Amino acid sequence: MTKADIVNEIAKSTGVEKVQVQAIVEAFMENVKGAMIEGKNVYLRGFGSFIIKTRKTKVARNISKNTTITIPEHRIPAFKPAKSFAGEVK
Repeated sequence: MTKADIVNEIAKSTGVEKVQVQAIVEAFMENVKGAMIEGKNVYLRGFGSFIIKTRKTKVARNISKNTTITIPEHRIPAFKPAKSFAGEVK
């Protein structure tokens, strides 16, 4: 499902114009993204959490050059579904 599909479904189910729904969906995504860039987690009860995971420093291998490299500690965004939501997905 794409963002356009989501906008169409919300517009159809609520009767709100697609342009307004598009603006709301965009604003929601920008707010979630902005919060995560600031290092904050976003919790949506019954749906899930957008969280920041920290990956520790690790040693990896470059097989083509047969050398080892160090990958520094870094943070990545992740989504963790709520238990009730995850239980519905089969």
